[in-house]
Amino acid sequence: MIELPEGLVLAEQLDRELRDKRITDVRANTSPHRFAWYDGDPAAYPLRFTGREIEGAHSYGGKVHLRLKGSGGFLFADGICLRLVPAGGTIPKKHQLYLEFEDGTRLVGSVQMYGALIGYDSLPVSAYDEAARQKPCPLSDDFSPVYFDGLLRNVKPSLSAKAFLATEQRIPGLGNGVLQDILFRAGVHPKRAVSSLSSADQDALFGSVKTTLREMAEAGGRNTEKDLYGRPGGYFTLLCRNTVLYPCPHCGASLVKEAYLGGSIYFCPSCQPSTQYYKR
Repeated sequence: MIELPEGLVLAEQLDRELRDKRITDVRANTSPHRFAWYDGDPAAYPLRFTGREIEGAHSYGGKVHLRLKGSGGFLFADGICLRLVPAGGTIPKKHQLYLEFEDGTRLVGSVQMYGALIGYDSLPVSAYDEAARQKPCPLSDDFSPVYFDGLLRNVKPSLSAKAFLATEQRIPGLGNGVLQDILFRAGVHPKRAVSSLSSADQDALFGSVKTTLREMAEAGGRNTEKDLYGRPGGYFTLLCRNTVLYPCPHCGASLVKEAYLGGSIYFCPSCQPSTQYYKR
C-alpha cells in the first residue's frame, strides 16, 4: 500500500524520470479489476491524455499526483504498484494503466487488492482528496506539538490509539502499515484509549510520528514496499507480518498479531502495555 513515505519516494522518482516527457500511448483497464478506480470511462483515457506532456509530480497524504502541463493529471493511491519500464523492457502481464512516452519509456500501474488510477481534468479530484491536501504533512513544521495536541483534544476519550492515527483522515497518509512501528517506538498499545495517555505518552507518540515517518521516507520507503524501479525500501519494518514470528527487537518477548479495526495489528505486550482498552 502507498502510505506517506512511499508516496514521497514515488513522487520524487516520477518527477525526475518523466518531467517534460510527452505521452504517446495510453491504455486503461486492459486487465479489468473489480477494485480499480478510474475517473469516468477508462476507455476514454486514450483520447483524453494521449499527446499531453508531464509537468511534474508531487505527493501529499500518501497520494501521488502526476501533473500534466496546462491542467489535469493522474492520481495514484492505495494499493497501486507503479513501475517504470525502459524502452524494450518487459511490462507486467496484467496492468490497469499503461502510459508510453516518446522515448519508449513506459509507466505501468497495477492494482493490488484495490487502488486509484484516476485521470483527472481539474482539481479537486474529490472531497476526500481535497481534505488530505488541506492538512499539514506530518514532516512539516506546521505539524507541531500544538497541532497534534489539538487533534487529541478533539476525539472521543475512548478512541483507541490506532483509530486516532489511522481513521477519519486526521493524519492523511498514515495508515495501518506505518502505524505499527510508530506505536511500537512510542511504547503505546494499538488498542489503548487516548484518554489514558499521559503527557509523556503523548510527547512520545508525537515524536514517533515525526521520527518514524522521516526515517522511512529518507530510507526510500519500507522494505515491505517497492519503489518505481521495483526495489524494496531501505527502512527495515520492525512490526509486520514478516517479523511477527521473531522475538521483540527491544526486549525479546513474543510479538502478538490480532485482527482489529479492519486490519491486523502487531505489538509487543511487554513494550506496549495497555492500561485501558478502547470502547469503540
